[in-house]
Amino acid sequence: VNISILIVAVVIFLLVLHHNFLGLSDFLKRELSDSNPLGLQPIDFIPAVPQRLADERNDKEISVVIAASDERLGGAIAAMNSIYRHTRSNVVFHIVTLNDTVDHLRLWLSNTALKNLRYRILNFDPRVLEGKVQVDPQKADTLKPLTFARFYLPNLVPHAEKAIYVDDDIIVQDDILELYNTPLKPGHAAAFSDDCDSTTNKVAVRGAGNQYNYIGFLDYKKETIRKLAMKANTCSFNPGVFVANLTEWKLQNITKQLEKWMALNVVEELYSRTLSGSITTPPLLIVFYKQHSSIDPMWNVRHLGSSAGKRYSPQFVKAAKLLHWNGHFKPWGRTASYAEVWEKWYVPDPTGKFSLIRRHSEAYEAK
Repeated sequence: VNISILIVAVVIFLLVLHHNFLGLSDFLKRELSDSNPLGLQPIDFIPAVPQRLADERNDKEISVVIAASDERLGGAIAAMNSIYRHTRSNVVFHIVTLNDTVDHLRLWLSNTALKNLRYRILNFDPRVLEGKVQVDPQKADTLKPLTFARFYLPNLVPHAEKAIYVDDDIIVQDDILELYNTPLKPGHAAAFSDDCDSTTNKVAVRGAGNQYNYIGFLDYKKETIRKLAMKANTCSFNPGVFVANLTEWKLQNITKQLEKWMALNVVEELYSRTLSGSITTPPLLIVFYKQHSSIDPMWNVRHLGSSAGKRYSPQFVKAAKLLHWNGHFKPWGRTASYAEVWEKWYVPDPTGKFSLIRRHSEAYEAK
């Protein structure tokens, strides 16, 4: 009897040990699958939400991805502040940056009114772009690696089913939950704001260039582009603000598709050189050709940075749910339209490195 009991005990012990080993094996597999060979590694983790704030905000968690380069860090800070102040949802910011910006960013977040933000800081390794981006030796400093972070959303937010991507030159004036709830059609991995939408049609924007159709971004003289049978006058879309279905993104291998067209451009120069000059938008236009949903145009009122003049009425700007200063005239720069709206959400840099530049001279106004 004692021997039988001993044998049963040994068997049970071995079963438990085997179960724990399998659990450890699964854990290691998950860890390996979560680790990113592309160098998109988490540096900081999401801090716990203070109980007071947890009580005030609902349980809906929204993943927002934003890139933060050192020279534009004030923009990212203002964007995040405007999003946070307008929602009761549990927004988690996934901030993509470079190693030399991490300390500055962390200080700005921890020593200001933004200390209660929930966030992760992720390092973007520019080496992921090797062979995928053609760099002009004379203009090597103009390449902005972080503009390509949006191509790698599933790597940045591996456990989320859905995410919002925003550029750093935006201000949100309504609850981001509404944008997050944008319905995506079956089979669509993302929803963008079309450049032929009602907002763009109602307001003529000078200085924006021919950025309203595919011929503004792609070289239709190239056979590879012509073979795609994409109509040149197809309405383009703006990739500075979009909602992504990450489950669908992974199923369709969107990232691999984007990388394919990036690499092909290095060899064949498929992008238009004479019009928009963008190197981030063309791959997205190809991959999402007639395969994307639309967001409410009021959630991406853009071209505020296309010129120094005010192209929208104050009433329209006030009604906009998201303002986008895409273009050369940034709200933290020398001159920009409605910079005062942006400044309401700007949080001063505790290190003093980032300072606003203002020059509203009479000479400029006279022009």
